[in-house]
Amino acid sequence: MAFLIRQTLIYAIPLMIVALAGVFAERSGVINLALEGIMIFGAFMGVVAVRTMQSFGWFDAAKAAGKIWDYQWFLLLSLAVSAIAGCLFSLLLAFAAINLKADQTISGTALNMLAPAIVLFLVRVAAKQNVLQLLSGDSATWFMVKKSMLGIEKSRNIGVMGEAFLNKVYLTTYFCVLLFIVMAVLLYKTRFGLRLRSCGENPQASASLGINVIRMRYAGCIISGALAGLGGCVFAVTTANCSVNGDVAGFGFLALAVMIFGNWKPLPIAGGAILFGLFKCIAASYQTLDINGDGVFTLANIGLNGHFYRMLPYLITLVVLAFTSKSSRAPKAEGIPYDPGSR
Repeated sequence: MAFLIRQTLIYAIPLMIVALAGVFAERSGVINLALEGIMIFGAFMGVVAVRTMQSFGWFDAAKAAGKIWDYQWFLLLSLAVSAIAGCLFSLLLAFAAINLKADQTISGTALNMLAPAIVLFLVRVAAKQNVLQLLSGDSATWFMVKKSMLGIEKSRNIGVMGEAFLNKVYLTTYFCVLLFIVMAVLLYKTRFGLRLRSCGENPQASASLGINVIRMRYAGCIISGALAGLGGCVFAVTTANCSVNGDVAGFGFLALAVMIFGNWKPLPIAGGAILFGLFKCIAASYQTLDINGDGVFTLANIGLNGHFYRMLPYLITLVVLAFTSKSSRAPKAEGIPYDPGSR
């Protein structure tokens, strides 16, 4: 059970953060279909940041000094780099959608095609192969928080929930949950959030009250890009062993599904991310996932083809959207270019 909870959170956390990224853009009135591309670019920059710190000898120095918590600071620094990269990449979408009044669906699709091409080209230039990895070790070795790091003896029984949340857990889990709460409060409990949401519902009415619609939409796109880039780095660190190859396994599109399923609201989005994360966990761990606790009977023994389990998260996405999309209410002005002269 502890393993199942840990693995579910590993897949749910990037979905939750990236879905919230989509909310910020679309609540401001800009459709952000480029979440997949921004994740890819953010993942690449995060891995590059970690490799750069390794090449400077920071990891070896911290290991020699026994400063195991310094690795977590390195991880937070790489998250910041990914967030900045996501901001810059999302400016392409913002400029096309806001200034050029281009079709936002086409712009987002173009960025989704551009990002993997650029990243794969840069990976081949840097690593002379199709995958960019750490110079030494793996993400579990450097960035996973264990009981010993919290001052808990290895032999001590801390229960299922303790094992799930205090042992062999990435720091990104705690950080992203805290960030999710802060950003949800920013969106729904502050003046800035109210103005941002008003620009996605009725930009002309917002402008009549003195709100700079263009500035707010840029702010929504930039915050969206930062969160999506950070989510890409989290994906690379936790599920891809801190490697990047120009692909994030469709997590950006799954995040869009989570956003629609959650009706553009943070709390339902968190629940949807956990649901989809559970099925991603099953898809990734069906061969070893114990059903009755005897260590013998796993999902692989049922007799279903392994491709069914790998397909399950995306199949569940289609089923859930088919039944919930009718009741979803998107912001009224999303996807509509802002024209100050229209009423």
